[in-house]
Amino acid sequence: MAVQRETRQRVAIRSVLRGAKRPLSPHEVLAQARLAVRAVGMATVYRNLKRLVAEGTVHVIHLPGESPRYEPSSLAHHHHFQCTRCDRVFDVPGCKGTLRHRLPSGFTVEHHDVTLYGRCADCRAHERRAPR
Repeated sequence: MAVQRETRQRVAIRSVLRGAKRPLSPHEVLAQARLAVRAVGMATVYRNLKRLVAEGTVHVIHLPGESPRYEPSSLAHHHHFQCTRCDRVFDVPGCKGTLRHRLPSGFTVEHHDVTLYGRCADCRAHERRAPR
């Protein structure tokens, strides 16, 4: 890949992903990057996400039926939680281990993904405050 100059937009996008503490959709990246650099467009976000994935500094999180989300590749192995109300995705640190004991004889696990679904703390708090 050819060396590209570091633009304000690219720096803002990297900063957003590093500081997010959760996987972000391209639209979330755009909204946050625009807080630092107003002149960021969706095409710029997609172009930079593609570049960061190719570099290996960011990886794609695929959830069934959802658009891809992005997070830094430097994170330790973890799983995800998706809020069924606001659709945000959060990291669930760590892993309870292996599923090897549940495999049929002769099978080998190469990797696994676990996604939990429910309500995030913000949505639960909102529901408790809402009049019934």
